[in-house]
Amino acid sequence: MVKTNTPQLKFVNAETGEEIVRDATTEEIAEIKLNADNAATKELEAEAKKAARQALLDKLGITAEEAQLLLG
Repeated sequence: MVKTNTPQLKFVNAETGEEIVRDATTEEIAEIKLNADNAATKELEAEAKKAARQALLDKLGITAEEAQLLLG
């Protein structure tokens, strides 16, 4: 495998075990970056939602378990 700064893709034929490693195309690199950006955004949104939920629980002075009892 040749060392390069370009991301590489590895394909493995499940039947034969043949491996093909090649540089990613410009379009594939853009897709990789977009997927990474989307994952980071989702993680930040989840963290913000968790913080907002905890802030509300703190404001109400109850635990998550107590909130579940009230809502369930």
